[in-house]
Amino acid sequence: MTNDKRQMTNQKTAWVFPGQGSQALGMGVDLVEFPEAKAKFDRAEEILGWSVLEVCQSEEEKLARTLYTQPCLYVVESILVDLLRKKGEKTDLVAGHSLGEYVALYAAGAFDFETGLRLVKRRSELMDGAAGGQMAALMKFDRPQLEARIQQTEGVVLANDNSAEQVVISGTPAAVDEILNSVKAKRAVKLNVSGAFHSPLMAPAALEFQQVLEAVSFADTAVPVLSNVEPEPATEGKALKDRLMRQMTGSVRWREICLRLPQEGIERAIEVGPGKVLAGLLKRTCSELTVENVNSAADFEK
Repeated sequence: MTNDKRQMTNQKTAWVFPGQGSQALGMGVDLVEFPEAKAKFDRAEEILGWSVLEVCQSEEEKLARTLYTQPCLYVVESILVDLLRKKGEKTDLVAGHSLGEYVALYAAGAFDFETGLRLVKRRSELMDGAAGGQMAALMKFDRPQLEARIQQTEGVVLANDNSAEQVVISGTPAAVDEILNSVKAKRAVKLNVSGAFHSPLMAPAALEFQQVLEAVSFADTAVPVLSNVEPEPATEGKALKDRLMRQMTGSVRWREICLRLPQEGIERAIEVGPGKVLAGLLKRTCSELTVENVNSAADFEK
């Protein structure tokens, strides 16, 4: 092992997990060469009633549907966690963006793979069935103006606070349009989603999902988890479960999670999953961090 490699291994490390929107056709397919990965894909098919590998190789529109996106991401990212561990990698802290928080909890040891997948399966069904809402992303906007307009406009909230320059709003179509028409932004894009995720409009789905969550036991975790709704390190299973219950209607406070990493002594962050969205947000928010990506079989040969 080189001195550079040894030094990197000794850096305090966080694993972060992307959520919906990071999916890509072909993701996870090359992982089948690992026997433990194939076993997980097979078990997932038994639980879901459909093949993650087949959906990941189907048309983009199907993979992008919430019903399929969330379980596919959970399975692929969980397998990547297992392979990282097999390679001897360890993490000192975990966090996940929206759906990614379920993988973070799996990686931390709050529940096993099957329990997490059953939760994600039900979550995806409920969120896929939510209709009537709208979400939109804003880039390079006037934050004070946006926050003031949201306060003055009924039916819209800040759903994802991703970075100083990128957020997502969520609410009724009329309220979202009102914000987009009144707030200065370099770019604003309506998202192709079925409902107003991470907003009070998800309350009926969240109430139904809470009954599912209540039946599941969360263990205390081996490493701290930064939750979307409360980016403070926690290891107590009860607290992590409570935070997850609030996640469906609460905001994803990713900007605060990024800022918290250096405060916790984190020097290195690995985005575990497809795409490089979180890596980009981390680099822009905390330029002092060493940021890496692990999303394919080739990454384990580096």
